[in-house]
Amino acid sequence: MEIFYEIEPLKKRLAQLRAQGKSIGFVATMGALHLGHVSLVEKSNQDNDITAVSIFVNPTQFNNKEDLEKYPRNLEADIHLLEENEADIVFAPAVSEMYPQPDNRQFEIGAVAEVMEGKYRPGHFNGVCQVVSKLLNIMEPDNAYFGQKDYQQIAVIRTMVKKYMPDFKGKIISCPIKRESDGLALSSRNQHLSADQRVSALLISKTLFKAKEMSDKGATQKELVDYIKKSIATDANLCLEYVEIADKDTLQPIKGDLPKNAVICITVYDGKTRLIDNILL
Repeated sequence: MEIFYEIEPLKKRLAQLRAQGKSIGFVATMGALHLGHVSLVEKSNQDNDITAVSIFVNPTQFNNKEDLEKYPRNLEADIHLLEENEADIVFAPAVSEMYPQPDNRQFEIGAVAEVMEGKYRPGHFNGVCQVVSKLLNIMEPDNAYFGQKDYQQIAVIRTMVKKYMPDFKGKIISCPIKRESDGLALSSRNQHLSADQRVSALLISKTLFKAKEMSDKGATQKELVDYIKKSIATDANLCLEYVEIADKDTLQPIKGDLPKNAVICITVYDGKTRLIDNILL
């Protein structure tokens, strides 16, 4: 496994591999890697000759300075995990390497970026677009893999690529949420949870699974939202920030009857840790 900290040597190496006819898969991460990330690496390994993984905690997508400062970092452990799972290339740049000058680009993504996370985390998706556009331009992958836990983020990235990167030839591939055996969606933030909070967090996925069952049996949108709110409110550790039932493609709120292409997106504070999850109906 090769490790790069600077852009130019990495681009030179990737160009060599492309010249040899190698296909390149790319997994963008912020480190604190877990089995969810490993599943993306495994998928890339299946589909491509070379798998490249970036490890970079991107400051421009944090609208909360404290959240940025406490974001978990363990580069040595991350590199070891990637080596065990047969990644070929790791790119772990410093902030000064990715942003030698401030990135003042503004991305007009439209309605898909204005709801849910866009509403509650102003500026977040602009920062995501800044870093992902940089990384895709550096890597020029045939396939780029993103986890469905960040459901809205994938929709934003697809829109950004279509609108602002017309020369990008690769595919943006969405991969299923990876969960613990008890249902909890894997997240780097889970390591912030105390033992009690970890137990409380299980209620999030349990509630979503039950809501899907209710939907399959014909429950209305109001019935689903009311159930989710009441369920989360039963645990004193949890505080619901929002729940939205939206069109799975446009992410716009659904009015009236639920179509078959809906997604429930939820964000919950477990103590001070902000957790997101979703489920397709």
